[in-house]
Amino acid sequence: MSIQIRKTLLQVETTLIEGGKAAAAPLKLFAAIAVVKNPWAGKGFVADLKPEIHAGAPVLGELLTKMILDAVGSGETVEAYGKAAVVGLDGEIEHASALIHTLRFGNHYRQAVGAKSYLAFCNTRGPGNAPIMIPLMDKNDEGRRSHYLTIQTAIPDAPAADEIVVALGASVGGRPHHRIGDRYQDLKDLGQDVANPAGV
Repeated sequence: MSIQIRKTLLQVETTLIEGGKAAAAPLKLFAAIAVVKNPWAGKGFVADLKPEIHAGAPVLGELLTKMILDAVGSGETVEAYGKAAVVGLDGEIEHASALIHTLRFGNHYRQAVGAKSYLAFCNTRGPGNAPIMIPLMDKNDEGRRSHYLTIQTAIPDAPAADEIVVALGASVGGRPHHRIGDRYQDLKDLGQDVANPAGV
């Protein structure tokens, strides 16, 4: 069964001034979003989610990646990235997770932007107009705090109780006036190993 897409949305946010100070370069944030029918809605507890994952996740990964690339211009231009899903109230958190926590979804994006880092993520449940939070981090450097960003948006009529909102996010640039340093300096100051930041 193929995934049923009700609609897609593309959001572009440009920040020119932050903290009362003009940005040296505008920060551009992009969100590509699909509202889809929850393929497990109305079926009770489904033990094996794999058939629907295999049918839907690649379609969504390809579609949303193309939307991001068309908006940004190229994969190379993307500096930070992330993903999110919000399942409607009749669904499980596992349903939101299922469509985004699979290489069949994420690898489309990861390969298109030439990324090394894992995709930052958020999966939640909510009604229409629920917050859609897409956490971002540098696509190649997980410790680059300047690119710890979050895209926040909402869709007034989604997700319906039997829907899932699936999203990818991207940034071109980091926070305009980032000044908290990177985690590597913290590790150095604390005398901890960069390769073993938790010290375990």
